[in-house]
Parts: sequence; C-alpha cells; structure tokens
Amino acid sequence: MIGIFVFLSLLLSCNDAPKQTPELKESIARGALVYEDFCMNCHMPKGEGVPSAFPPLADSDYLLGKRLESIKAVKYGMSGEITVNGNVYNSSMAALGLSDDEVADVMNYILNSWGNDDGKIVTPSEVSKVQQ
Repeated sequence: MIGIFVFLSLLLSCNDAPKQTPELKESIARGALVYEDFCMNCHMPKGEGVPSAFPPLADSDYLLGKRLESIKAVKYGMSGEITVNGNVYNSSMAALGLSDDEVADVMNYILNSWGNDDGKIVTPSEVSKVQQ
C-alpha cells in the first residue's frame, strides 16, 4: 500500500513540471545550433564549463537567479568577477554579435538543458529591451 502511494505521489509530482510550449521547443532547437556554433568551445558540449576559466551553464544558479544579467552577457559579452555555483570566475566573454532572436534562442536552450529547468520562454522582445 505504501509503495502505491509513493508511486502515485511521484507520478503526480512529475505533472507539476513546467510544460514546454511548441514555441519554446522550437526556440530550444534553434538555440542548440547557436550554442554549437558560438558557445560550446568555452562552455563545453554539456555546459560543464572549464574550472577556473569558464563558468558552467549546467545546473547554474547564476543563470536561473540572474536572468537579466545572463541575457546581457550573451547579448553584449561580459568581463569581471562572477560567482557560479559557489565558485568565482574572473574572465572575459566577447560580444558574439548575435541577433535578438539568436540570443533568445540560445538562452532558451541553456535555460532548459543540463539540469536547468526554467520553463519561462525568453523572447526576442525581452532581449531587445536589455541595454548595455
């Protein structure tokens, strides 16, 4: 009886996960291509980053807690010290020259990959409002 209760509880809790809309799924697919072309060399294929050099994107408290700053970094690049998952990084990321659509797509990809589960779509309109 307890086993059935545990099973049903787990099953119902799975239904509480944010649903990905078709729009978000399409953006994530496009973002995977942007990531492969522009981000993977530094942040690695599975978003694990490089210790002491490039912060991880996988299971990233920074990405999930600092949405605006993350969008700004992808859109304009960044330099200076940041803390990600308790580790300090102090390197530079060049501006990649991405369009607002590409920034939104790659943000949707990384915010919904490798243990990140944001569930809120980043739109090109939101990106366009981010100023340097």
